Amino acid sequence: MALQLDPSRDDLPLMANTSHILVKHYVLDLDVDFESQIIEGTIVLFLESGNRFKKQRSSPEETCRSASNEACRFRTPEPCHIPVTNTRTFSSKVGYNDFVICGKGEKDTSGKDGNHDNQEQASGISSSKYRCDTGNHGSEDFLLVLDCCDLSVLKVEEVDVAAVPGIEKFTMSPKLRNQIVHELVALPADRWREQLDYYARCSQAPGCGELLFDIDTWSLQIRKTGAQTATDFPHAIRIRYRTQPQGRSVTWTSDQSGRPCVYTMGSPINNRALFPCQEPPVAMSTWQATVRAAASFVVLTSGENSAKPTQLREGCSSWHYYVTMPMPASTFTIAVGSWTEMKPEICSSDDLAAETSFSPSEAAFRNVGVCGHVEYPCRFQNASATTQEVIPHRLFAPGCLQGACQEALLPLIPPCLSAAHSVLGTHPFSRLDVLIVPASFPSLGMARPNKEKTGHVSDSGSSVIKHGLNPEKVFMQVHYLKGYFLLRFLAKRLGDDTYFSFLRKFVHTFHGQLILSQDFLQMLLEAIPEEKRLELSVENIFQDWLESSGIPQPLQRERQAGEECGLARQVSAEVEKWVRVNRRPRKRKRRETEEVFAKLLPDQLLLLLEHLLEQTTLNPRTLQRLERTYHLPEQDAEVRHRWCELVVKHKYKKAYGHVERFLQEDQAMGIYLYGELMVNEDARQQQLARKCFELSKEQMDRSSAEVVAEMLF
Repeated sequence: MALQLDPSRDDLPLMANTSHILVKHYVLDLDVDFESQIIEGTIVLFLESGNRFKKQRSSPEETCRSASNEACRFRTPEPCHIPVTNTRTFSSKVGYNDFVICGKGEKDTSGKDGNHDNQEQASGISSSKYRCDTGNHGSEDFLLVLDCCDLSVLKVEEVDVAAVPGIEKFTMSPKLRNQIVHELVALPADRWREQLDYYARCSQAPGCGELLFDIDTWSLQIRKTGAQTATDFPHAIRIRYRTQPQGRSVTWTSDQSGRPCVYTMGSPINNRALFPCQEPPVAMSTWQATVRAAASFVVLTSGENSAKPTQLREGCSSWHYYVTMPMPASTFTIAVGSWTEMKPEICSSDDLAAETSFSPSEAAFRNVGVCGHVEYPCRFQNASATTQEVIPHRLFAPGCLQGACQEALLPLIPPCLSAAHSVLGTHPFSRLDVLIVPASFPSLGMARPNKEKTGHVSDSGSSVIKHGLNPEKVFMQVHYLKGYFLLRFLAKRLGDDTYFSFLRKFVHTFHGQLILSQDFLQMLLEAIPEEKRLELSVENIFQDWLESSGIPQPLQRERQAGEECGLARQVSAEVEKWVRVNRRPRKRKRRETEEVFAKLLPDQLLLLLEHLLEQTTLNPRTLQRLERTYHLPEQDAEVRHRWCELVVKHKYKKAYGHVERFLQEDQAMGIYLYGELMVNEDARQQQLARKCFELSKEQMDRSSAEVVAEMLF
């Protein structure tokens, strides 16, 4: 498909001013409402000013951009005489209903729950008369810029962490709120439980002044009058907000049983439509999240703990997750749905021993080696965790897939975890949740742009990801395929023993850190004996494999050698048989012998179908026999995809139902089939494509739907 790029539409801006100030911890307190398809609640940010920031002001040109280039308007705090509507209902959604939040100097009229329901702000309309004018006081105030999109921000306020009982133990200056946050963030790793507890307490503290804020297409900008530097800016702020049903960070859809669910699907904009955050990977942070939903739903996240539901009231449950390893905000994931947990029917004592949970504690946490990352309770420094081959894991799936998952998938997880441990060493995470996602999940959705290709990075830390919003980008697989074959090429050059030993060393050296491809390749080349390098260098690897188009020469030579191997030769012999079958007339001579086809491995079957796709014509009899010989509708998705390509190419109408099923059940892989159906200019095939799209477009992720719509209309 032609790749048409529009820089004004396809470039993705990263607006957060991470060079000036960093989020160190997020506390999310959220309600999931499937009727309105909205996630609503609060997020508290604990901040730390950058070391390089000294009386440096953010440029309005960098942080206050808008499409209209007008002066950015800031919303001012509304006085407390705003009418209170349904506060009892709203207080159940927030985690600080025991505190009173009231503007300075105003009488508290918020009632017992102390919450405001500002309908004007909820609609996204600012009543502010203040402006961040480049020529007056506005340019004197520091701006916190967060990446934000498709969110309705209702209120932003400073959090009075000094009001938390017992907080004085962290600092000699208990009245200095920013100093309290600094001391809390700086707690040593072996006090992580205490740290999480006080993060939670601080997040529920009362507000001590609303902050001015404004939203444009890609950012949330917050300032406090008189705070001229990042050091002066409040280091604990609370944002009350709600998502939008069409927000691009989560997908509201149905699972394979037809039950509603919502999940993060690896959007090109990552999580900025789920919560305001700092998007650049350099902004490594920890988080904890309390998520409430109807009691019939299961809440899963990428947290470190295996959360269990807590019943709050009839029909409503709460789930709490956390992480102690600092990671980019884009790694936060959430999925809420009516899923069933699969549990092994029989669990041996050996399995229990292998799966014992080793949560970091003061007793277990000790230095086993020196780590290169920022301090956190690292499993590589926990002697027991380093020997744990199988970490605790859970498997969730829709009810209709329970039997198949119980029988086929659940038994595979322990040996896979054990194999990963044997090759790579210590599991970096303490547990694993596996979820069978709906068919609409984009298979390449988790792919991320290379940070090196973001273009110019400003002094504030903001930048642009080139073509990051192009809906076709997630379907361009060439760079992933070349990367895969590059790793195979390097493994052959080193030999399996040396290569896997290197991988283990690499994981141990760089765990918990951001790395670039150059880091990996440089360390790998240093592990190769001089006689095996043969002119290999980081520069020529980049040139031959990553920056040049076409198939690299080493891969072409490997491909030619592969065609001579026994398994490939067997496939070639089977292809010749099928070609002969296809050439035979309908009425065969009696003396002709019937072809006997060999049983093929899945990879061989895939190669066979790829060779048959090169044939100009395959008649319906041949296709029917091909289907029956290999039971093609029952094969895996890759094989069925090739089979559907054959069906479409040769207009085999009897199997159009297989194509329809594939487009419905394997939506992400089916994107390419839509193009094949349209390019043949066959009326029936085009009708089939449009019918399938109408049935599934509401469940498809936005990028997939946009690409298919451009093909069809």
